[in-house]
Amino acid sequence: MRLTSIIAIFFLFWALSFFLVLPFRLQRRDSVDAAVHGEMPGAQGRFSFGRTCGWTTIVAAILFGLYYGNYVYQWVPVETFDFVPAHVIEGNGS
Repeated sequence: MRLTSIIAIFFLFWALSFFLVLPFRLQRRDSVDAAVHGEMPGAQGRFSFGRTCGWTTIVAAILFGLYYGNYVYQWVPVETFDFVPAHVIEGNGS
């Protein structure tokens, strides 16, 4: 696999993982934190984009590592997902 493919696939895993990690570690607004005018009452008090990106990178690295390990060692081969019978592809009947 070429380096550009590795980077592109890792970015896809990272973007997917960002939405996976986003709902975790939300901090509700305490009674001490004053709500800003125009802000929804259910909005969270604090959000750390850097911490979320860090956790996202860790999750994406683990998922990409599993993907790349399967690519190299063929733990689950492509033939496992062959759901269409060969005679349908060749056009020899239905």
